[in-house]
Amino acid sequence: MKKVTDFQAKVYEALKLIPEGRVTTYKLLGKFIDCKSSQAIGQALKKNPFAPDVPCHRVIKTDLSIGGFYGEVTGEKITDKLKILSKEGVIFEDGFLADEKQLIDLAKR
Repeated sequence: MKKVTDFQAKVYEALKLIPEGRVTTYKLLGKFIDCKSSQAIGQALKKNPFAPDVPCHRVIKTDLSIGGFYGEVTGEKITDKLKILSKEGVIFEDGFLADEKQLIDLAKR
C-alpha cells in the first residue's frame, strides 16, 4: 500500500468520481472536498502514486485550459495529458476545453 496523507487520500477518492470523458477544475475539486487552495490540490495531483487508475489527468484549470500534469505545465507531460484526454473523448481547441458540457461539478453530480 502506498503511503499518502489524509488530504491526498481525500483528493484521490474525489478523483475516482470523475467519469471517463469528463473533466473538472482544480477549483471545483477543491470546493467538493472543502479545500480553498487550488495549489494544494495541484500538489496532491502531482504526487498521485495511483495514476492512471486515479485519474489526475481529468483536472484542468478554471479558465478551462489544460493545467499541469506531473508537476509540469509545458512540454511532453502536457502533450501526454492531452493525448490521454483525447482518447477519452475530451478535446481541447486553441488550448481550451472544446465542449464545456464535459465539465463536471462533483458537488452537483
